[in-house]
Amino acid sequence: MEQADLITRIHALPIWEGKITAEPLTGGITNVNFLVEDRAGKYVVRAGEDIPLHQVMRFNELAASRAAHAAGLSPQVVHAAGDLTVLQYIESHTLTEADVCRSDMLPRVLELVKTCHRQVPKHLRGPALVFWVFHVVRDYGATLLDRSSVHAALVPELVELGNALEQDAGPYEIVFGHNDLLCGNFLDDGIRLWLIDYDYAGFNSPLFDLGGLASNNGLSAAQEDWMLENYFEAPVTQDLRHRYGAMKCASLLRETMWSMVSEITSDIDFDYAAYTAENLARFRAAFEDYRNS
Repeated sequence: MEQADLITRIHALPIWEGKITAEPLTGGITNVNFLVEDRAGKYVVRAGEDIPLHQVMRFNELAASRAAHAAGLSPQVVHAAGDLTVLQYIESHTLTEADVCRSDMLPRVLELVKTCHRQVPKHLRGPALVFWVFHVVRDYGATLLDRSSVHAALVPELVELGNALEQDAGPYEIVFGHNDLLCGNFLDDGIRLWLIDYDYAGFNSPLFDLGGLASNNGLSAAQEDWMLENYFEAPVTQDLRHRYGAMKCASLLRETMWSMVSEITSDIDFDYAAYTAENLARFRAAFEDYRNS
């Protein structure tokens, strides 16, 4: 949908007090977002339909967002209708990768992730999805072949590696995962942190979020050991380190194939080809480290 049409629909929502302004927010690579201000305050409006190719279902995102707010993690959902969701706006600083890695910030970030895993399901209502990265990888592989992607020649190898990682990463504990722990999904309002954007939320292994947190934000090996020890509240065993390494690779593989699919399906103005190349290189490096560990 054209931006002008979206803004017209946003203006027509029945929740505003007086006249509004609506400006696009940059930075999103899955959804289109707007900052809206009326007489009562500021809001973020997310515009997005279901994206089955990416396992994104808006009923699930909405339920997870509401549960995360009830758990004290996320801004309040003010209104939801069709493909438009209105959320409380938080005056804040969006974290960078360097922020996440800081010694004073990483413990706060990890505590937020633990709270998501353990507290959000206590508030979740209605049907809930499982986000199983290995299924996602296989499904992405089929989509890339069906649509004659420029990356089609890589698909058999990547899917085979995903299947092998699935065997290596078990046995599995299940929690409620955020499943998209990019630095841009953490906000710091100067007092506390917030965790936003639940497009991919669902029940999953905690190792997926931990691996994603590390790989997306460039944690050092020492920080990864610290993270595992503090998350599980026990010394890190070689077995845990091995299973974690497999899931970290799977997280990078999924991000790579997500971008490959987005190259041929997304209308958002973003250089997905460069993002694919960056993540494929990160996956190759992580897998080589994992194989040699």
